Amino acid sequence: MTTATADAWAIPPATALLVLSDGTVIEGQGLGAEGEAVAEVCFNTAITGYQEILTDPSYAGQIVTFTFPHVGNVGANEDDIETLNMASASGVRGTVLKADVTSPSNYRAARRFDEWLKARGIIGISGIDTRALTARIRDLGVPNAVIAYHPDGKFDIDALKAKAAAWPGLEGMDLARDVTSGQSQSWTQTPWVWDEGYGEQQDKEFNVVAIDYGVKRNILRLLADAGCKVTVVPAETPADEILAMSPDGVFLSNGPGDPAATGTYSVATIQALVDKGLPVFGICLGHQMLALALGGKTVKMHQGHHGANHPVFDHTTGKVEITSMNHGFAVDKESLPENVEETHVSLFDGTNCGIRLKGKPVFSVQYHPEASPGPRDSHYLFQRFTEVMREARQASA
Repeated sequence: MTTATADAWAIPPATALLVLSDGTVIEGQGLGAEGEAVAEVCFNTAITGYQEILTDPSYAGQIVTFTFPHVGNVGANEDDIETLNMASASGVRGTVLKADVTSPSNYRAARRFDEWLKARGIIGISGIDTRALTARIRDLGVPNAVIAYHPDGKFDIDALKAKAAAWPGLEGMDLARDVTSGQSQSWTQTPWVWDEGYGEQQDKEFNVVAIDYGVKRNILRLLADAGCKVTVVPAETPADEILAMSPDGVFLSNGPGDPAATGTYSVATIQALVDKGLPVFGICLGHQMLALALGGKTVKMHQGHHGANHPVFDHTTGKVEITSMNHGFAVDKESLPENVEETHVSLFDGTNCGIRLKGKPVFSVQYHPEASPGPRDSHYLFQRFTEVMREARQASA
């Protein structure tokens, strides 16, 4: 074997580590931001949309393992960011990849993916057997871990193990405060159209207040496209301030962390809005907190749901939707009171994926109907929201 051939097969020294809380050390090659971060490790099964996933505020406090092997091959751009504040750091702490990042091969690419990760402050590790890591998470549950990237390959492994073992995990953490808007703002951008880009809202039939627990941009775009004049408010905005805006409806956004922790200040607000008879629509964390406000409970999941291929059965239509999901907590369906109806259920594991309050225009879903990334099967829910607002307006006329 020639020296050149031997060098081609040589395993380069590790410049990044993923150290799990049980002491497991996984070696790889670092990319993106240098440094160390402690978080929960989950896996995402989507095969597209890595940039949207890594800027989804719902991933705050997590390290995302991509099961699809080729990530970064279409580069990165400024259009596919889902964080509301473009200047804010991403909530996600790191990412785990199988293949090394290649040069971008898409006309929309503005820079290499690894350069974009560095600019966003996201630590990456590649060269990992992501199938083995995913199987471990599936069997044993989501682990806490430290992801570390030092180009010189020098690590204090004992200190990293201790750091991973000491991190308390996401239960009890209110992370919505870390990702919510700093002040109220209007939103008028509409969805992206091929060869045209994003549009600007023309018609405004409904006045909607969106409570931002970590909202994604594409949710707001679809609300605007449905004819909603959208005002985004911070997570801790009290009910009286929201009511003073005279909304036709209130939207409860997605977000990260433990819903019970965020619920310490959000539940009373939601209850006051529901008691006023306002139409309310919640997604993801908003769904979980609506359930808490209506008397239900939430639980931490074994591995969570993260991907763009999750089948959900809609009891209200008898149809199956393929949905995009990102959540590590779920509503305990057995805890729901009699006046709350389960509307959607996961066909993967039977967990609750939707509720509505009987006799009132109040409903929510666990999954992400706006997708980004993912299928568009559930876009109808934004029209359902406008329909209940229209009916409520007519009833009060």
